[in-house]
Amino acid sequence: MKRFLPAVALAALLFPGALHAEPVTIGVHTGGATALLGVFSPGVPIAEITLPEAGAAVNLMFNGLTAREDYQMELLVFGSTGTWNTLRAEVLDPLDGDDGLDVKPYHDGVPDGFTTSNDHDGLSFAQRSGLQRSAAFAGGFASVTADEDSNARDVLLFSGVGAAPDALRVTFGLRDYDGNRNFLVRLTADDALGTPEPASMLLIGTGLAGLAAVRRRRRGLPPHSGN
Repeated sequence: MKRFLPAVALAALLFPGALHAEPVTIGVHTGGATALLGVFSPGVPIAEITLPEAGAAVNLMFNGLTAREDYQMELLVFGSTGTWNTLRAEVLDPLDGDDGLDVKPYHDGVPDGFTTSNDHDGLSFAQRSGLQRSAAFAGGFASVTADEDSNARDVLLFSGVGAAPDALRVTFGLRDYDGNRNFLVRLTADDALGTPEPASMLLIGTGLAGLAAVRRRRRGLPPHSGN
């Protein structure tokens, strides 16, 4: 459930597959407010975000995922060469009745109204789905580590990305077991030493870019036995 990602600029591609009526939306969540970036369905353009330096972070809010379905996410991340080399991604759960197992205190990067993700809240990076997790750039591939097998967090860490290359293609899955909840994926640009999560958030650019494409895989799961 744990993963760390270094990021600077990114264009997110959502891959829903089978035909469903629900709109999947993504926004930028800042200071209790959310700015809608787009409605995600096949063929719909998506937003571009930039994180220009180590310590920069952005909270992306997702809503509308179908219950018990795994979504393949692809992010195109642009960076300022030499400023960072690791991208951290963390699922943040909405504050609700399933937070009793959370490990506290929460870190500074968790905004009001949200918590870290535990093993029984049904939100994850599509844990054990077999969906791809990778980060590719011109010089090769980043190493991928996950921290998602405890109640402390759901984090993916992509490290050694070639000193924040101009283009980094990051791929991972998302799952909302209950469906149609507002939840966050926090993206943080880290340096080689793993800069701690900053309290501040930096967003540069929200121009539309890319196209939503076509992949989502249905997966049946046992009732809330984990993420």
